[in-house]
Amino acid sequence: MKNFSFVLSLTAMLILAACGDDGAEENNGETSSKEAETIEIGYNNWAENIAASNMWKILLEEEGYDVELINLEKTAVFAGVAEGDLDIGMEVWIPFTDQHHIEEYGNDFQTQAEWYENTELGLVVPEYMDEVNSLEDLNDYTEETDGEIIGIDPGASLMELTEEAIEHYDLNYDLQASSEQAMMTELDEAYQNEEPIVVTLWSPHWAFADYDLKYLEEPDTVYGEADDIVYISNDGFEEEYSEVAEWMNNWKFDDESLGGLMSTINEMDDPEEGAQAWIEENRDLVEEWIN
Repeated sequence: MKNFSFVLSLTAMLILAACGDDGAEENNGETSSKEAETIEIGYNNWAENIAASNMWKILLEEEGYDVELINLEKTAVFAGVAEGDLDIGMEVWIPFTDQHHIEEYGNDFQTQAEWYENTELGLVVPEYMDEVNSLEDLNDYTEETDGEIIGIDPGASLMELTEEAIEHYDLNYDLQASSEQAMMTELDEAYQNEEPIVVTLWSPHWAFADYDLKYLEEPDTVYGEADDIVYISNDGFEEEYSEVAEWMNNWKFDDESLGGLMSTINEMDDPEEGAQAWIEENRDLVEEWIN
């Protein structure tokens, strides 16, 4: 009986080995990168981040890859890429805004090519707030604004910088953490009624196309100078997905292309459907990146 079991086991092993040889021959002895594990992209809830992540998910799936988008807070994206749990972190602002994340995790991931140049971020008010033009003006309007600055996700670099600005300029304000969507809802309600409001915002963002807004002047540049946006990858990404890295390093957005993508997504109220519609309208551009 033992000999019979051994023969059965050996036969099964030989059959499996033969199947494996056939598969290897079909791929010239190499495993296709498209048969590797799913590409995992970490992103946070900023409009341009959602837009870029959904666009690349569609483009890579068209090329035969499996892609999963994973929504996380900014710090968790850095940690995930550094630890190898994520392949890509879609949006990193350098050299200023995300510097503290890079100092903490930067030895364990690769900084890739920039895909957007000359960002801006800070505190923003509607243009109809005529007498509020700098952070130094805000303390004169604490009653009108309830002494609140409407922010985004806790842990975002913009929130940390805003806390520094409140302290630096001795502002009598509380920073209210929420989310981009909740912040934009409050901005829209205030704007429609021409009520005063102070929010944290950044460029690129579709809000500047839909509303008349202005950044508050910030004499001591607590928010830093203009940044560029890059993506980051784990240490093994370029080796495992060399063609994907090449395509993504060809990728560049300007205000028109990124603004168009974000606007389409916002109008359709569905990131994947909006990204797909934008891709179909901009095939010539995306083919420059991939071909």
